[in-house]
Amino acid sequence: MSREPYLTAKLQGFGTTIFAEMSALALATDSVNLGQGFPDTDGPRQVLDAAIAAINGGHNQYPPGPGIPALRQAIADHQQRFYGLSYDPDREVLVTAGATEALAGALIALLDTGDEVVVFEPMYDSYQACIAMAGANVRPVTLHTPDYSFDPDELRRAITARTRLILLNTPHNPTGKVFDDAELRLIADLAIEHDLLVIADEVYEHLVFDGKRHRSIAQLPGLRDRTLVISSGGKTFNTTGWKIGWMCGAAAVVAAARTAKQFLTYVNGGPFQPAIAVGLALPDHFFTDLATNMQQRRDQLVPALHAAGFTVFSTSSTYFVTVDVSPLRADGDGIAFCHQLARERGVVAIPNEVFYLNKHIGRPLVRFAFCKRAEVIAEAARRLTN
Repeated sequence: MSREPYLTAKLQGFGTTIFAEMSALALATDSVNLGQGFPDTDGPRQVLDAAIAAINGGHNQYPPGPGIPALRQAIADHQQRFYGLSYDPDREVLVTAGATEALAGALIALLDTGDEVVVFEPMYDSYQACIAMAGANVRPVTLHTPDYSFDPDELRRAITARTRLILLNTPHNPTGKVFDDAELRLIADLAIEHDLLVIADEVYEHLVFDGKRHRSIAQLPGLRDRTLVISSGGKTFNTTGWKIGWMCGAAAVVAAARTAKQFLTYVNGGPFQPAIAVGLALPDHFFTDLATNMQQRRDQLVPALHAAGFTVFSTSSTYFVTVDVSPLRADGDGIAFCHQLARERGVVAIPNEVFYLNKHIGRPLVRFAFCKRAEVIAEAARRLTN
């Protein structure tokens, strides 16, 4: 692999994100973009109107460093309402520029050079980059198709004397796996046994299907004070462009993460913060309807993927469904297949290989996003199956 001039050794090999690359391909080929995971409809009117009112009301300068009090209180209320977790909004809640900045701030703050982080792969692409920026190393544990189970012994072996924390993403992007109680208990037991912190990326917490439920690992005995819970309003309120995220955890852990976070964006999204506070207080039916509607989009796309000839793996959450392209491409090259699919069928997806350290495992896997309007999915289905 050629080196990028001037780029630090820690970030060699990362380059342009796959999302930017495939979105550009979608434009160049006039494709239906089922690649990058963002909705194509606006969120609830109450939330949008609250942002407009905040802009018109003069909330356009720097908000307080930790986030406006109303949003921090709304986040604390949300955690109590849905998970029975109590957080002090002044000391244990921090507002961030989306979940990605929360992850970056936490990882940069909590890791020293040479530390190790246990991460389940496939993994969201920013994980590897943020860990690298902290000078630390990834210890991957693979989620295996068709059910995305993992080997408990592989998880145990991944923990070494240099392990500092476990990074857990559930509901899981890109697989749509929801870690069950037994899996969470095993992770919790190992974190306690080895005195590890847990960073829990829960941005898809309200997008769980088929009667399943999301449980935060912070709810388990002994985990509340060693877990930093990260989420955001983007996926829940169709406001991915606002970049309003947060973290909740023990005061000392949040304070450490805040030390790094304040030197990243410092603050952001002044008029959007009160709007997300409004969203978090919406009635229960909003959150259940959100999941129901997204499940309907999943159930619209999945039959078309089967009909197109893919091997399709079950998904119970998020915006995404993963397929194996091997039945349609003998060499199982998912990256090449995604480029071929855009050129020949006018549909863009994301090759899952980029989410793996063990590239050969992810090579034949491709992710499709179903967080689109019904008519968009219908057009994609037509192109895939004709």
